[in-house]
Amino acid sequence: MTDTVLSLTDARLSLDGNAGRVDILHGITLDVARGESVGLVGPSGSGKSSLLMLMGGLERATGGTVTALGQDLTAMDEDQLARFCRDHMGVVFQSFHLIPTMTALENVATPLELAGARDAFDRAAAELEAVGLAHRAGHYPRQLSGGEQQRVALARASAPRPEILLADEPTGNLDETNGAAIIDMLFGLRDRHGATLVLVTHSEPLAQRCDRVVSLRDGRAVDHPQKAAAE
Repeated sequence: MTDTVLSLTDARLSLDGNAGRVDILHGITLDVARGESVGLVGPSGSGKSSLLMLMGGLERATGGTVTALGQDLTAMDEDQLARFCRDHMGVVFQSFHLIPTMTALENVATPLELAGARDAFDRAAAELEAVGLAHRAGHYPRQLSGGEQQRVALARASAPRPEILLADEPTGNLDETNGAAIIDMLFGLRDRHGATLVLVTHSEPLAQRCDRVVSLRDGRAVDHPQKAAAE
């Protein structure tokens, strides 16, 4: 039997806006196996990032169920969900979301400290070294290039050894050279820690690195079990 890490069954998402209720996702059913890498592709506004946020517990489904590691995220209260995501998931955003008043080392150590790790700074230093930034540990985000900031964000997401690693357009704000380096590091961290990887991308080369591609259009998903080209 396949070891399923993420499972969505008829998952739906609707949000209230100025023009009324807007349906974002329409009955997504999708399973992701342990250790698998899945690329979410599709045109802007198709629901890719919203789907990733449902998987990561950062948005709540308004219908259906979202299960991670056998736990129903839709049944958890806010505190339970926050603890679960802290302990089991790592998220990398397009815009880095580093804390500007903290050094690179402190940014990476933060989720470890929140989880009560006594060796938070030692582990953070090891993760920075793994992404080639040991020499920048004492620098603040404003002192780092975009590529370096994204590497810090990768180190922060991977430091707690999450079973699930989610990335939303991780190369979207980077040039081609830095983007390629981040892709290699992202899959390297996945391989090193054995995490399941789900990522949103407009990059065809990045989608092609994944085991499977899921295309979204108008809030509906089409699953491609074999490697396929991103739209």
